[in-house]
Amino acid sequence: MRPTSLDEVAGQDHLLRRGSPLVALADPDASTRAAASVILWGPPGTGKTTLAQAIARSSGRRFVELSAVTAGVKDVREVMQEALTQRDLYGQSTILFLDEIHRFTKAQQDALLPGVENGWVVLIAATTENPSFSVISPLLSRSLLLTLKPLTDADVSTLLERAVTDARGLAGAVTLTDEARDAIVRLASGDARRALTTLEAAAGLAGDAEDADDVPAITPEQISQAVDRALLRYDRQGDEHYDVISAFIKSIRGSDVDAAMHYLARMIEAGEDPRFIARRLIISAAEDIGLADPHALPLAIAAADAVQFIGMPEGRIPLAEATAYLATTAKSNAAYLAIDKAIADVRAGGFGRVPPPLRDAHYPGAKRLGHGKGYVYPHDSDIGVVAQQHLPDELTGRRYYEPTNHGAERDVQARLEKIRKILEGN
Repeated sequence: MRPTSLDEVAGQDHLLRRGSPLVALADPDASTRAAASVILWGPPGTGKTTLAQAIARSSGRRFVELSAVTAGVKDVREVMQEALTQRDLYGQSTILFLDEIHRFTKAQQDALLPGVENGWVVLIAATTENPSFSVISPLLSRSLLLTLKPLTDADVSTLLERAVTDARGLAGAVTLTDEARDAIVRLASGDARRALTTLEAAAGLAGDAEDADDVPAITPEQISQAVDRALLRYDRQGDEHYDVISAFIKSIRGSDVDAAMHYLARMIEAGEDPRFIARRLIISAAEDIGLADPHALPLAIAAADAVQFIGMPEGRIPLAEATAYLATTAKSNAAYLAIDKAIADVRAGGFGRVPPPLRDAHYPGAKRLGHGKGYVYPHDSDIGVVAQQHLPDELTGRRYYEPTNHGAERDVQARLEKIRKILEGN
């Protein structure tokens, strides 16, 4: 069912408008002219390989395909040499399609540069990873970066209807009920390959119709037999990534441990980087729990270390433990608010000279400047706290940290009231 021309491609309308780089590259009248190399970045099943092969068929250019999983520097150099020969002897341009370019090492990507820069090949590279981090800068600067979007539900529906009737597909051997089609669309989550694979598996379960003159119909029950679980709508660089992690943190903040576990499970099942989840737990422990439970931050750090040490899938267990602890313990954002208030003052110019008694008095000449004069050493006091000004004169009396009455911070609140009275000489 792979399209043979750009006209058959479903979705990616933003890349296939008249005059766009891909359309121009597919123009057979332009096959002898120089063309820009492109890097296609997008989720699996959105048409990267399809676009490359459709362009090759339409343009009349010679087409060579390499996979970064199996190809090495030697293979790349051989392709470049052959492309140069074909251009010089026969005037034929070569399209080199390189799948999963993010798997190429820097040395392997460097081997592509001469051919791309000198026009020996038109490179069409495909990647599911952000090229800014996985493709070397010289190659990026010599290529157009085109971003593919997940297919819409309408696009996937179109592909399914075509696959059911087309001679290259099921050729009308089965029909697809509206409910079954909607189920496949939901499970595919914008991935054409997933949709067609599910359709093919369900067609094998459709069996024979009761009436010999009827065509067997694919039903939602057969879809559920063909696919044992849903493909989550989750893109590590897209909205779902941010929406789910936001819901995860807000569920912990709201002390809803069941919701937090749900969103943790969604991230784990979608293949989210467990280190990212662990980092967010550490931030949550510091931002939302703070001194209401001083054990929360060390526990979150321990979970992050455990995930790094044991990996997945076992890493889900310390992540779940930390999630449950953070969601069910006392909460306070007092420390978080305190530092933000202090930063706001500093940014607004609310700062002054350090009081002379607190200034460094260790270097030669410091004492002549009055540095350290009048400083009272707290440990000389029986209670370990002495009346002394620590803030600059301009900020005397300013309070940033206001502990809550939650959890262990309740004790901090009582102790801090006494400390502040002593510091102020009361």
